[in-house]
Amino acid sequence: MARFYEQHGRRPRRAAGLAAAVAMTAGSAVVLTAPAAHAEVVDVNYQCKTPIGNKGAVSPIDIKSTPSGGAYKLVMSFQKGVSSSPVELGKGAMKPSALIKLGGAESGTVPVSGPPNDQAIPANTPIKISDLSGTYTPKGSGKVTFTASTLTIKALGTTTTCTPSNHPQPSLTLEVKGSGGSATGGSGGGQLPQTGPADSAIALGTLGGTVLLAGAAGVLWLTRRHQRA
Repeated sequence: MARFYEQHGRRPRRAAGLAAAVAMTAGSAVVLTAPAAHAEVVDVNYQCKTPIGNKGAVSPIDIKSTPSGGAYKLVMSFQKGVSSSPVELGKGAMKPSALIKLGGAESGTVPVSGPPNDQAIPANTPIKISDLSGTYTPKGSGKVTFTASTLTIKALGTTTTCTPSNHPQPSLTLEVKGSGGSATGGSGGGQLPQTGPADSAIALGTLGGTVLLAGAAGVLWLTRRHQRA
């Protein structure tokens, strides 16, 4: 009798251990299939050519991404103003836009733009740039970097162009899978369907975990049936 309990008492513990290992494996599958991303705030030294002369300013730049279908929505944020105007800029008088330079597995630029200023900007004060947004669609696959490039400010019929002079480091790095598309920009763009590589990877990992757990449940059922027999 003691041998019977010794032999049959181990099997439930082994089956439970197997189920725990399978659950851990399923959880790991979901994490490992998620796309990698790295972002940081980078100081950009902008040198601006304005209608009244050259001006310069350093602004920390942050670039964030959000998966959207087979593309990514990019948002470029300025933490400080980079230029100023000798006269007051009334509400809606200033319109900003910029380029984000691609590197790594991709080349070229992604245009981003933002809404006009929502309140008046006093004369001779830093011009706060609103968040600029655009859409990036991977053409190839691999690690892609995103770096702040040319900033353009249009106000009162004039154009100010600001160029980074300190060769800034990338503000964002993404591991992407290409779909053969192209980059488009602008705020308020069309909404893309909420499906894509990230969602598919997570769904696949979840499905695999479900199948593995179902297999573990079968092992437990067979063990219990053997005990009853």
